[in-house]
Amino acid sequence: MGGVVLVLLMGFVNMFRGGSPNRSQNLMRWRVGLQFLTIVLVLLAIWARG
Repeated sequence: MGGVVLVLLMGFVNMFRGGSPNRSQNLMRWRVGLQFLTIVLVLLAIWARG
C-alpha cells in the first residue's frame, strides 16, 4: 500500500511541476499495477485468515 501512495505522490509532484507527460503515464501504469497487487495481497490475507 505504501508503494501505491509513493507512486501517487510522485505523479502529483510531476504534474504540478509540469513534468514530462511520458513520465506521468509511466507512473500511472505503475500505480495501477501496484493497486492490483495490493488488492490481491489483501484478498489473500483475508482468505488465509478464513
